[in-house]
Amino acid sequence: MFDLTAFQRDLLYTVSSFAEPHGMKIKRSLQNHYEEEISNARLYNNLGELAERGLVRKGKLNDRANTYQITRQGLRELRRRRQWENEYVPEGLVGT
Repeated sequence: MFDLTAFQRDLLYTVSSFAEPHGMKIKRSLQNHYEEEISNARLYNNLGELAERGLVRKGKLNDRANTYQITRQGLRELRRRRQWENEYVPEGLVGT
């Protein structure tokens, strides 16, 4: 997980927040938090890499769209990342 880019981690968190989102739903959700436009190439290349690493499962919605679902391995990696973050950002510090 520590070798993922920040964008890939954000993708993983976003995918985990939906049941089986398609790419454009993921993009719209992320776009609310990014100041610059997220290109389709950036989105799908990174989703593909996460799928290759076994962190998300790629499915088929229809002939034009795929769905993405976080895997158990992906969830474990998110939990590890959260534990690591909690070691460095004490509870109650955020937002003060």
